[in-house]
Amino acid sequence: MKYVIQHITEYRYGEPASLGHNEARLTPRTVPRQRCLSSWIMVEPMFTAWSEWDDYFGNRVSFFTIEQEHTALTVTARSEVELDEPHYPAPSETLAWDLVRDHLACPRTPETIAAAQFLFDSPHIHQEAWLSDYARVSFPPRRPLLEATLDLTNRIYSEFQYSPASTDVSTPIREVFDSRRGVCQDFAHLQIACLRSLGLAARYVSGYLQTDPPPGSPKLVGADASHAWLSVYCPGVGWLDVDPTNNHMPALRHVTLAWGRDYSDVCPVKGVVLGGGQHLMRVSVDVSPVDDA
Repeated sequence: MKYVIQHITEYRYGEPASLGHNEARLTPRTVPRQRCLSSWIMVEPMFTAWSEWDDYFGNRVSFFTIEQEHTALTVTARSEVELDEPHYPAPSETLAWDLVRDHLACPRTPETIAAAQFLFDSPHIHQEAWLSDYARVSFPPRRPLLEATLDLTNRIYSEFQYSPASTDVSTPIREVFDSRRGVCQDFAHLQIACLRSLGLAARYVSGYLQTDPPPGSPKLVGADASHAWLSVYCPGVGWLDVDPTNNHMPALRHVTLAWGRDYSDVCPVKGVVLGGGQHLMRVSVDVSPVDDA
């Protein structure tokens, strides 16, 4: 499956800004089941400095500086990606979650050592006893990891309401949990926090969701914006993606952009500006299938 993705971020400033330094993580990753065939980023007004690198997690970062007076900033990213159908194991055939926890508690292989860095607290995610209490309903002793994770995914999907106006980037997980409302970012953070509270490695994934469904299929939540889900680590299998916003495992309609400990590691566009006063931001995302013919 091939897609062309256009992601536009616009800032409008209440006062002129004279200087801006910005980082963008808008280049889709190339991973075993996904290939980024092309990608470019256009910035208006014109930048005076530009550099690129891969961050600690392997995400492509584009840094640019604007040194002219401006009252608006537009960052347009356009990419073409190709996806293959993922091959997930049968949930009941994955390792028992408590065995996975024990493997990660004393990691001995390069793979488990790399995964163990996603066991700990991060800026938006803190492990607490009430999180493990909530998660353990889905994680009785010896239950297969993926089976338990999918049960937790289903509970979050069923018990929480998707409500775009109810939270923002700084809303704590406890507030989301108590109100039972949030967006994809909140649900990913909540499930990651639950998994880490049990001693399991989980990472935050940002990306896009193609939401023009085939006839007879329901429209998925997350259209026309960046989407977020998570991955849980299983020894011998690798990272397994789950999407609590839509209650399924990502396949040919999820495009992976970046991953990290939480949203703070993968924000699509962030920076600092001199001047500008109050600002408004608007994001527009279009994910269009490419006809192979």
